[in-house]
Amino acid sequence: MSSGKKGIKRHEVLQPLSRHHMVALHLGVKLRRANTPESLLSNEEIRQEVIDFWEPDGQAHFREEEEILLPVYAQYGDVQDPLIIEMLVEHVQIRSLIRQITNATRPLIEEMHELGHLLEQHVRKEERIIFPMIEKALPEDVLQEMAPYIHDEQ
Repeated sequence: MSSGKKGIKRHEVLQPLSRHHMVALHLGVKLRRANTPESLLSNEEIRQEVIDFWEPDGQAHFREEEEILLPVYAQYGDVQDPLIIEMLVEHVQIRSLIRQITNATRPLIEEMHELGHLLEQHVRKEERIIFPMIEKALPEDVLQEMAPYIHDEQ
């Protein structure tokens, strides 16, 4: 079910999504540190990291969760669960902040910090609560049927 690594055990089919979550957590730290003495990157370098994170992997990650994982989960679990609704709302908020940051002509430090906090909180919720809920609800054969549609980063 999982790799031999310590930490949260994730079903092998969902591991590519979890690996991308790790990338999001690292980006979250960089965003939270933007324009502070702890930052090792310029604001423009952080902005570029947001672009590199989002195009195409971040967008694909959200689509896989929204268009593959959750519709399958809806057959076995409650997609009206407040946590699922919160997850989807956070996807919209993350998309909006990424759009603002990447389209800005000047660094948007407050938005960078907000996105950093939101990414970290969102990923931890998915990894600690939502993914385990989905893994528990879905039969093994159904999880395996999703495997060809869940991709690792490009």
